Amino acid sequence: MERDRLVLALDRLLGTEEVEDCSLNGLQVEGPEEIELIAFAVDASLAAIEEAVDLGAGLLIVHHGLFWRSPQRVTGPLYKRLRACIQGNLGLYASHLPLDLHPRLGHNATIARLLGLEEVKPFGSHEGIRIGFGGTLPQALSLESVSRLWEGLTPEPWRILPVKDSVRRIAVVSGEGASFVEEAAQEGYDLLLTGETSHTAFHSAQEWGVSVLFAGHYATETFGLRSLQEYVEREFSLKTRFISLPTKM
Repeated sequence: MERDRLVLALDRLLGTEEVEDCSLNGLQVEGPEEIELIAFAVDASLAAIEEAVDLGAGLLIVHHGLFWRSPQRVTGPLYKRLRACIQGNLGLYASHLPLDLHPRLGHNATIARLLGLEEVKPFGSHEGIRIGFGGTLPQALSLESVSRLWEGLTPEPWRILPVKDSVRRIAVVSGEGASFVEEAAQEGYDLLLTGETSHTAFHSAQEWGVSVLFAGHYATETFGLRSLQEYVEREFSLKTRFISLPTKM
């Protein structure tokens, strides 16, 4: 498939130009004109880039790309990553906030769907946009039951901050979302599911009365990529591979 046609389709699908972000979303490294195999990874790490090259991929789609809003010196690790892309004739496409907030393929929408949440609606205000989703379980569950439900979705380690004994309404913000405890409480959620753990969230959760499931930054940000991978295979008939490089964080 022509690279430019694929990139245009991805930009339209994800609303790349419509979302204000610190990431320079979209095509960050050009790569070959024709794409036959696409690799997916959470991070544009050197290990992910080298594995994508070894797989023969023409494009690597990531959540955390190489280039962000501020000017960066192309030295050190950034130089090595960029050099590996160019020498391996590998294109790089990044989708940060657009893949967090996408209502069908995003991390948070996918997690909400897999948890079986109903009445799902946007949640988590970040610089004027809502990047997460929240919804209601068909019936109230114990924290232990919710934990088992999550374990069925990912093998990655997680931690729970118990406050309420039972859970019915769950808010989901992938990655670094511990700061949304107060908003979760104000909107009537029993549990906030997010990625990274946070010391300051302990007292906030206790005082606002919201349990928090810290499910791992990496783990929570694989879901949208896998949804996008399935979409690309189905809609564009392209071969894909997911590069799993968990950070346990």
